[in-house]
Amino acid sequence: MSFTDHAILWLHVAAAMFTIGPGTAAIMSTPRYIRKRNIVVVGYLYRITRIYAVASLLTLIFGLVITELLHYFSKPWVSVSITLYVVALVLLILIMRDQRKAITALAAAEGAGDGTVRSESAEPATAPQAAAAGDVQPAATAAAGLKTAAVERGRIASIAGLTGLIWLVILVLMVWNG
Repeated sequence: MSFTDHAILWLHVAAAMFTIGPGTAAIMSTPRYIRKRNIVVVGYLYRITRIYAVASLLTLIFGLVITELLHYFSKPWVSVSITLYVVALVLLILIMRDQRKAITALAAAEGAGDGTVRSESAEPATAPQAAAAGDVQPAATAAAGLKTAAVERGRIASIAGLTGLIWLVILVLMVWNG
């Protein structure tokens, strides 16, 4: 391999390490902070996911360049890796959609004024407690927002696990065959 080939390969590896790794950590952390109802951190993780998803395109670009330089496009493991990357990118888009929905749901639950303290250990007021206080509509809105956030939390957790598994399969294909 020439110096250029090595340089492109190192850029490909560096892009994978510095974009896919932190992006995966962000999507894996999101369900925890949705459960804790921490809108600020969930919003921050959403921005991180968005930035690293776009930056991960560098991994694809450098990978395509090195594949062309080494004439590896005819190798089946390259086609599988590219296909899995595209699938992972689509899953990242779905995760970002669900993160946005969770942020909106948490904001609706918080804005409904259900009278609960938003600490990590506090439990939300139940509908009967809110009805006794004469606050039925905000309590129902808060409960609906929390239910939506819980659904999004589960969806994000499952898709994030699948995305992490895809990244692992791509890594094994690259190391085993590269």
